[in-house]
Amino acid sequence: MYFIISIFVKDVIRLFLVYNHFSFQFSVFIMHRKPPSRKGSMNNVPRDLMDQISALEALFTIDKDKLNFICDMFVKALDKGLSVEGGDIPMIPTWVFGFPKGDENGGTNLRVCEVELLGNRRYDIVQSQYRIEEECKSGTSEQLFDFVSDCLKKFLDDNYEQGLRGKKLPLGFTFSYPCHQKRIDHGVLQRWTKGFDVKGVEGVDVVPMLEAALERKGVPIKVTALINDTTGTLIATNYIDPMTKIAVIFGTGCNAAYMEKAGCIPKLLCLNLPQDTPMAINCEWGAFDNEHRALPRTNYDAIIDKESPRPGQQSFEKMIAGHYLGEILRLVIIDLAEQKLIFEDQNISKIGKPYSIGTAVLSEIELHVVVHTIFETRYGIVCTEPERKLIRRVTELIGIRSARLSATGIAAICRKKGIKECHVASDGSVFNKYPYFKERGVEALRDLFGKEGDKITLMGAEDGPGVGAALIAALTINRKKAGILEEF
Repeated sequence: MYFIISIFVKDVIRLFLVYNHFSFQFSVFIMHRKPPSRKGSMNNVPRDLMDQISALEALFTIDKDKLNFICDMFVKALDKGLSVEGGDIPMIPTWVFGFPKGDENGGTNLRVCEVELLGNRRYDIVQSQYRIEEECKSGTSEQLFDFVSDCLKKFLDDNYEQGLRGKKLPLGFTFSYPCHQKRIDHGVLQRWTKGFDVKGVEGVDVVPMLEAALERKGVPIKVTALINDTTGTLIATNYIDPMTKIAVIFGTGCNAAYMEKAGCIPKLLCLNLPQDTPMAINCEWGAFDNEHRALPRTNYDAIIDKESPRPGQQSFEKMIAGHYLGEILRLVIIDLAEQKLIFEDQNISKIGKPYSIGTAVLSEIELHVVVHTIFETRYGIVCTEPERKLIRRVTELIGIRSARLSATGIAAICRKKGIKECHVASDGSVFNKYPYFKERGVEALRDLFGKEGDKITLMGAEDGPGVGAALIAALTINRKKAGILEEF
């Protein structure tokens, strides 16, 4: 039996226990229709506000030519990441060798989770969850990993009344942050993302830190595999749906994973791996265009970057991910208010604090929740009708830009690998909850590939941190038992 830990974007550690005889598949099929526009009538909008709306439309709109340019630059960045010298996008080898066959079986996992692989592309799962306290997100490494170990211990105590009788359980550790890996049970954290800033972890192998905490707490577990949640999503969804060739996460952060041949990874050629050996690559593509040569950054994007904990990093992520979309809208509104174009003689102090407008607000606006209601009840700001129309249009522009830029990453992997038809396992709060994000992404893929873009299908994803980690733990144990690439 295996276990899998996952530290989530939503600041939750979940514990999963999977039993007996059911399985499921979750798929979202995107109809190829043009997403609705919320631009609406602007007849009563004063000329000065109309000029601002037009300027913002020019600033945030990405046409077909610009999409193709960004996509081409993205392909080059992916290639550079695989090269010996490397690039902005790390393109991290995961030491996950190939897709599952679908006949794997055994027990597993953690968020904390335990999953039972039933074979015939089926699995069972049961779960629990623990919320990560805020102090753990910015405290010390001991605080974080002791907390994780405490959760594991509670899980075992709750679910193994008879104890383990001296057994030490293998663990699949889903750690959703960029790590450099030389083997599957090793990972040096390159940098924190998604609002975490735990001291003493960057530049250090996280596996010994966790195992030391497990030892301190007397938890009988050993790490078998360290994986990224996006890699787990790729493997888990392919297990159910073999058409899946790419996995993407569009949530608080963003990322992608796909399968590459070892012979196409120049930075691994020194290891003399068989050229056709498939290797899952964790792209960590939130770092695309840190050099600012491709993406159409606005002054608002530059402010977000400058005031972030990691200026100059994660440029792509800061333009498309859920953590930042609300802040982009807030900065636009503050800018217009300071120019006395909107909210004249009103107290706007409640939106003066960074990130006081969350991305959920944009979702509500796009779903036709009345702008006046949102701003008056939450921020004490009374909006005129022209102001409401401006805010609604800016919200739409931010959402459209996010979806279209997100699609360039998917298209870049397809172009790089010559993929003409595939399913893309898609997950994350923005993909799953932000209105029209999927439809806008599909429209962008059609802009990039014409009608052939319809063959690149965005699908709902299986549980990567849980089932994916379980599968990878099982694959790793089976591979090493068979004497295949044991050193990795």
